[in-house]
Amino acid sequence: MTSAMHTPFSILFVDDDEMSRTHFARAVQGLYPVHLARNADEALDILGEHGADIAVLVTDFRMPVNNGDQLLREAAQRYPRIVRILVTAYADKDMLLRTVNTGGVFRILEKPLRLETVRETLREAIAHWTERETRQHQLLAMDETLAFLAHELNTPLATIALIAETLEGNRANESHPNHQSKVADAATSMLANAQYCMTLISSFWASLHKSGSAQSMARAGAREVRAARLIATLLDTYPFAASQRDWITVDVKDDFAVRAMPNCVTLVLSSLLSNALRALSHTPHPALHIEVLDNLEPVIRVRDNGPGIAPEIKARLLRDPITTHADEGGHGMGMIFCNRIMRSFGGSLEIDSTLGAGTTVTMLFGTRKAPAKATDAEKPLEPQSSLPG
Repeated sequence: MTSAMHTPFSILFVDDDEMSRTHFARAVQGLYPVHLARNADEALDILGEHGADIAVLVTDFRMPVNNGDQLLREAAQRYPRIVRILVTAYADKDMLLRTVNTGGVFRILEKPLRLETVRETLREAIAHWTERETRQHQLLAMDETLAFLAHELNTPLATIALIAETLEGNRANESHPNHQSKVADAATSMLANAQYCMTLISSFWASLHKSGSAQSMARAGAREVRAARLIATLLDTYPFAASQRDWITVDVKDDFAVRAMPNCVTLVLSSLLSNALRALSHTPHPALHIEVLDNLEPVIRVRDNGPGIAPEIKARLLRDPITTHADEGGHGMGMIFCNRIMRSFGGSLEIDSTLGAGTTVTMLFGTRKAPAKATDAEKPLEPQSSLPG
């Protein structure tokens, strides 16, 4: 593999001619890491080991045993995300059409390859790959968001239904001295849950509406929404009860841009806020601190001084449907969905909690990658203006 600038993807070039492989490596030296293969079998072995990191497959057409068109068809089936380019010195139109149709070819390069043509084609292929990856990334995030939204709405709605059913069943006890007080408490709980549902729907709809159209939604990952602004907007719209808003402090040490579907992040924050407020409901001096940091990794921390979480429960929160609020309609899926949403755009959740001392949930938005080290499979030569056939 040639030494190259640090990128999260690489190129696979396949040609039985050693000189062609050497000159291709030289053509892209300093631009992308390159894997080199002598035939289709070697290429498939490399794909099996490095397929997740390979963005573009470039293969010669005429090779011993298996031709490039067969490799492209197999790669299209096994690794559909990889952009495929065919190199040929033959003007066989029927072959070219057949390969384009069955192998999903992005471009066809004609030998002898020229340095600038190779570089420009690879730039276009990488741009195409990046666009597809971004779109897939956003679709996954949206799928997680919709599932998360359905869960978050289901829990308070189930609580409302349960309270209403209980009230209906207690109609015979209307003369009980505490009946009016219980009804008032039930009405307050139903109102709070209903407001939470409406806030979630409003927040989600507003996020989609601001996107404007399907086209602008596809660019949502590029919109710059600052973490501090996102938190401020959530706190302005959240249906706080009584003095709950006074429990909260926000400390923005290092603000950062949230580019990965801000509506997803808002829903995760909303769920963490809801959990913390519920945990603080019986704490004598409740405090909830939200911190924004961007040091080695951009993070948002939500820390409360509530009762904390038992170690055996904390260990399962991000993987098992477990809840300490089953009597309030919870079924323990919230943290699982929160973590899945964060992971869908390269982040994660971390939970730190001690019984009697509170809980801290950290939203990590993806570690900044350290420079990758590339190895040389074949030593690159000095640049030339063209590649021989």
